[in-house]
Amino acid sequence: MLYKSAQDWRAATEKRVLLFGMSGLGKTHVSNLLRDAGTWFHYSIDYRIGTGYMGEHIADNAKRHAMQVPFLRDLLMTDSIYIGSNITFNNLAPLSTYLGKPGDPAKGGLPFDEYMVRQEQHRVAEVASLLDTARFARRAVELYGYPHFVCDSGGSICEVVDPWNPGDPVLTALEDAALLVWIKGDEAHTDELVRRFDRAPKPMYYEPAFLHQAWQDYRAETGEAPDRVDPDAFVRWTYARALSHRQPRYAEMAKRGVTVTADEVAAVRSAGDFENLIENALARREEELS
Repeated sequence: MLYKSAQDWRAATEKRVLLFGMSGLGKTHVSNLLRDAGTWFHYSIDYRIGTGYMGEHIADNAKRHAMQVPFLRDLLMTDSIYIGSNITFNNLAPLSTYLGKPGDPAKGGLPFDEYMVRQEQHRVAEVASLLDTARFARRAVELYGYPHFVCDSGGSICEVVDPWNPGDPVLTALEDAALLVWIKGDEAHTDELVRRFDRAPKPMYYEPAFLHQAWQDYRAETGEAPDRVDPDAFVRWTYARALSHRQPRYAEMAKRGVTVTADEVAAVRSAGDFENLIENALARREEELS
């Protein structure tokens, strides 16, 4: 661990953390708060994926749809218009839309094989973005003069690493670059995340073996052919499974860092509050290990 004690954290002139946990528990909220404080550099993994590694895929997909419209096709073929995504830290819709959902094409679904190709593109991009963390932490200090650094990871971080492998190359690199901080939700948070997802289901990345099994089980349960599966119904069903699938993976990752609760994060109002929260989490860890 980068900081082995609360005292190490308190004395550090350069504080670096990586937040992980289910989407919707406060990672981006607290990252935005820290960035607005003026001394923290905010590195968003999802933003890096969408701009640094998958931007071309996203733009090409938009162009593919535009080429089906004669008016837009003529403008594109003469380089008269430009099509690109406008991803921000708080709006990742272009990335989610590109990932898509498998199922009935009449309902916007993708063939399952194409869906898995895009999932693999995301996995490669997410690993590369995570491995960029140390470089961006150095840039934050050397180029911009920010003393502190927060990495806002995606909810799927636990799907692209092996939490039970002490030598996992991605986790090892992250552990060297920043303090891993799990934002842990309770059952009430889980219920709210499911309700929120039901209202607005969105594409997500999942471990291939988990996703293949989910696709097989869902079709066996519903009896639907691949091109008749309701894309939204499938991702809702899969998300509920994913919450329990990811929990032990997050918990194992947390052994390499510290754990804070979603309620504790919700109470953070300033950078000082956050620094105190991490100090207390490190103190708890010291006490548990003593």
